[in-house]
Formats: sequence, C-alpha cells, structure tokens
Amino acid sequence: QVQLVESGGGSVQAGGSLRLSCAASGSIFRVNDMAWHRQAPGKQRELVASITYGGSTNYADSAKGRFTISRDNAKNAAYLQMNSLQPEDTAVYYCNADIVTPSRGFLAYNYWGQGTQVTVSS
Repeated sequence: QVQLVESGGGSVQAGGSLRLSCAASGSIFRVNDMAWHRQAPGKQRELVASITYGGSTNYADSAKGRFTISRDNAKNAAYLQMNSLQPEDTAVYYCNADIVTPSRGFLAYNYWGQGTQVTVSS
C-alpha cells in the first residue's frame, strides 16, 4: 500500500510564506515525477509545479518567481516553498506522484495525497 501525505498548510496573511511537504510511504521502489496541484473553491484543479526524479522543474505562470518545488529522493519527499502568498493562492494543495512499486509489478502508478488547506487573507 502506497500513501502520499501532505503537511504544512495553514493560514497566513498576504505576503507571507508557507512550506508544504509531501512524503510517500509504503512499498516503494522509486518515485518518478512529483507535482503539486491546487483546487480553489468552485474552480478546477490546476498544476502548480512539478519536478522530475532528476530535478528538472516546471511551474505554472502563477507560481513562477514565488514558489519553489524541490525533492529529496532518499526520503521519497517533495516540498513546495511558497513566498509572497496572495489571497488568490487560497486553495487545497494536493501532492501527486508517479510511483513504481514492487507489489504492482514494478510498474509506475499515479497517486494523490489527501490535500492540505492553504488560506491567505488580505
């Protein structure tokens, strides 16, 4: 059984910072691409940032210059440092990862975390 667990959400004022963490656990051979998505009330889920196993990153335009995604392959973890937060960043943030597991024939499957709430007040 593989799980993704996010942490680090909370409430901050505009201009503040938060650091989200995502940890994969269970029967894991390798964690390939990892990403952070978010979903605001009444809106579709959207990609915020992604990172490959080798560390190549990709950001949504709204995140460029303010957010930084990173990972620790030894810990099967990913992080999202969010600076200069604005009220429009308010959303539930979800971790997503492609994980290779021995228990599923060493094939990569996509997993989602349960989400962590980020609230930014003006």
